[in-house]
Amino acid sequence: MTAERVRMIERRLRDALPVDHAEVVDESHLHAGHPGARDGRGHFRILVVSQAFSGCSPLQRHRLVYDAMGEAMNTDIHALSIRALAPEEYATPKA
Repeated sequence: MTAERVRMIERRLRDALPVDHAEVVDESHLHAGHPGARDGRGHFRILVVSQAFSGCSPLQRHRLVYDAMGEAMNTDIHALSIRALAPEEYATPKA
């Protein structure tokens, strides 16, 4: 189920936004026993880079991401840590 949810989150991001880069990490195991985790929904950390975020405030960026998640926020996602960047703000790590 975990890998399916990660793929679903990435797919929803890519369907809703022009995504240059996306990373989705399931951190549910870090919240075992947390009251919000008992209903089976997960905790995720995402990094998403999109031109859609250019000129947007952090709140506007988060709203775009939450809009992309839609109903999954009620069915699959309990918590979502979001790092939403415009392409000019994202520097690819050097190997």
